[in-house]
Amino acid sequence: MEQDLPGGARLIVGVDESPAARWALAWAIGAARLHRMALVAVHVSRAPVHPFPEALPVQHAVRAGEEARCTEVITGVFEDVAGGVPDDLATFMVGRVGDPGYHLVDLAREGDLLVLGRGRRGVLSRVFLPSTSMYCARHARTTVVIVQQPSPPDDPEMSGERNRRFWTRRHP
Repeated sequence: MEQDLPGGARLIVGVDESPAARWALAWAIGAARLHRMALVAVHVSRAPVHPFPEALPVQHAVRAGEEARCTEVITGVFEDVAGGVPDDLATFMVGRVGDPGYHLVDLAREGDLLVLGRGRRGVLSRVFLPSTSMYCARHARTTVVIVQQPSPPDDPEMSGERNRRFWTRRHP
């Protein structure tokens, strides 16, 4: 599924099924048009894979199935965000299996722009799944742009009400 990637400066965007990734893809499409850069959309599946796939014949089929699913995910997100893959951009799709942060940092080289979305995560998600955007910000050899998912309009932060600890009381 991996295509020959272009030389020169590229805009690499991490894509998954989250709302934050959709915002990052929308930003990346606009930036790629503005700066006339090739757009490389990357989806990394976290499916468990044996470190030596040759040892288990089933692992090769699992890896091939996951990489095919990566193409479907990227195409679906492009459909949601832009109505399909933009015709006016040189667009490449890359699917990998493993740790997203590692593979995104591995693909990005000097001169590239790495774009990631950052959404709201629950406590358990933060404890058990490391932040891909923070990993990339620490380890990438290139410029990293982290697009924050906007707050919904009815969110207290947007209405001007300050966050209070749950044990404080509101006095009239």
